[in-house]
Amino acid sequence: MTDHGIEFPVFRLHVVPAVLALASPSWQRDVWLRPEEFEDLDYVVTVLFDDFCNADDPAPWLGKSLRTEEEVALIKELGEVYSTVQEEVGRGAPDEVYLDAPAWTDVIAVAGRLAQMMVTNDLQAAALLHEQLNLPHRRRPAAGASTAG
Repeated sequence: MTDHGIEFPVFRLHVVPAVLALASPSWQRDVWLRPEEFEDLDYVVTVLFDDFCNADDPAPWLGKSLRTEEEVALIKELGEVYSTVQEEVGRGAPDEVYLDAPAWTDVIAVAGRLAQMMVTNDLQAAALLHEQLNLPHRRRPAAGASTAG
């Protein structure tokens, strides 16, 4: 798996939480179905299909907001399963109708795999950067050792 980096880290800061939201049924019900909340399904779809990626055609986003070919493949799969639900319930259906659709479990499953991959890739990139910068490692004091200086 080759990490192509990310040219637009601020884009990634929108994409990862959107994927995490799609992976979390409890978040969807607790947040999306409350009218006073900013985030809803439409917001997440706008992030993933329009503003910071294109789940219908994610390949051009490799190295921009997606790190690896595997992320590209999974976000494309996510776009496909979401489109299946959208065709089933209708484009203008309320969020609750999407969440109750039988195929919504497929969206959650693919988003879960993608979320795990994206978070792992970001942590690996951060660890590599840490090594490259030769940042000092902080070690926990040994058990029973005094931490007073």
